[in-house]
Amino acid sequence: MSTSRVTVGWPALVAGGIGLVAAGAGIAYIAVRPAPPSQSAQSTAAGAVQTPVGASPSAPVPGAATPDVVVTLTPEAIQRAGIVVAPVSPGRDTSTLRLPGVVEPNAYKQVVITPLVGGRVTRVQAELGQSVRRGQALTEIFSPELAEAETRFVSARAELEAHERELQRTGKLVEIGSASRQELERLHAEHTARLTAVESAKSRLELLGLSPSTIADLGLGKEVGAVTTVFAPIAGVVTERAANAGLNVDTTAKLFTIVDLSTVWVVADLYEKDFSRVSVGTSATVTTKAFPDTPRKGKVSYIDPQVNPETRTGKVRVEVANPKQKLRLGMFADVTIEAEGGGAAALIPYAAVQNVGNQTVVYVADPQQTGRFIEREVRLGARSGNDVAVFSGVKPGERVVAEGSFAVRAERDRLGLRRPQAPAGANAPAAASQSAPAHEPQGRKVLVTEKGYEPAKLTLRAGVPAQITFIRTTDKTCGTEVVFPSLNVRRPLPLNEPVVIEFMPKTSAEIGFVCGMNMLRGTVVVQ
Repeated sequence: MSTSRVTVGWPALVAGGIGLVAAGAGIAYIAVRPAPPSQSAQSTAAGAVQTPVGASPSAPVPGAATPDVVVTLTPEAIQRAGIVVAPVSPGRDTSTLRLPGVVEPNAYKQVVITPLVGGRVTRVQAELGQSVRRGQALTEIFSPELAEAETRFVSARAELEAHERELQRTGKLVEIGSASRQELERLHAEHTARLTAVESAKSRLELLGLSPSTIADLGLGKEVGAVTTVFAPIAGVVTERAANAGLNVDTTAKLFTIVDLSTVWVVADLYEKDFSRVSVGTSATVTTKAFPDTPRKGKVSYIDPQVNPETRTGKVRVEVANPKQKLRLGMFADVTIEAEGGGAAALIPYAAVQNVGNQTVVYVADPQQTGRFIEREVRLGARSGNDVAVFSGVKPGERVVAEGSFAVRAERDRLGLRRPQAPAGANAPAAASQSAPAHEPQGRKVLVTEKGYEPAKLTLRAGVPAQITFIRTTDKTCGTEVVFPSLNVRRPLPLNEPVVIEFMPKTSAEIGFVCGMNMLRGTVVVQ
């Protein structure tokens, strides 16, 4: 049997190898290529928005309006909570500010009396609270220093009189040639020096309080007095008395304080947000609990250029007349200022306002569904009586929860309803805030007692919602309101009723809270 041989050249081998490699690559591509797109994917590619991987379908779209918080209550719950709705009425911002104030003395008519000479008090002729007239004797002081000054004056005047007689004799001797003119000139020079010494001693007595007539009566052979009398420099009322018989005093000792109470100052605290609405000369009305039917008119005469860093308030001074001295120093007063910037606004009951975190909200009744309440953020104006002006958030014709709004807010908190927040930026993942675990609010309780806030210092964690419950347990306190100036929160504190203040402490800081009169103070330390 014959054998056939086929000879293959090198070019054919190379071409065959290349073909095998190409065939292997084609098989691999077919094995790993993606499946053809489905109909839904094709429609997405045609124009629908595709949800990114890891994003929540319910994440808010940047720029879109966030949905309202809606609270739904059963008829039984509405009746149990005593919820009453009231219509939003049209009106105008009354443009009045009601500020807590304190009656203080007119500092321009207040005098602190100190003695002109040191010594010992021997007699006191004015009592605490007594009305005195200008020039009235208040006290007598025995002073060795005064006696020494009188003796020096009497001696200097006697020497001056003797020297004047010698000068006259020498002048006559010069005329007849029995004395030289040089001697006369020397005596004239000595006379000038002695006259200056007498005037100096006299001025010293006047500085020590002696009258010109008393100084003129001093002389040789007369008794030298050592008692000085302190007189009232102005007419007014003695508000302080430190002088008592036997007390040793010097020229810096405070003996009396006299205040002219014909006019007084009422100093109030003005919140930082209202600075632009008040200026010097703005009309103001002052009322007190002691005399509620006797308002006193005045004007703002001074605004403190400094702001209290704790309460974020500045002092405002109103000067009012006090003809019958009914206003007593230290009395609490209500200052109503006719502020600038009034305008059209809606009016709602002040009891409808609730504070949720850093927001001021009301609950609007849904006209289409009974028991459904929609939370609205509002911007408030001035308060007038039981109503408050609203610039945005509600409009006339709507109805808001006027009584029982706290119960609606409590149900909102119980259900854990929160107002959705838009993402911080376009590149921020939409699901980041939603996937983060929600923190339980950190609760604190503060009692308002006769002693003040108990406790007066609270500690909170930053980044966790806070709920501080205030309970006023007594009427013997000025803490009928609580104010968080830095949070722009002001809430009344009814007796024995819990009032919850909610906010989000974002960073480490100290947040101050005070009573409506700025007398009681507390601090929230955020760590």
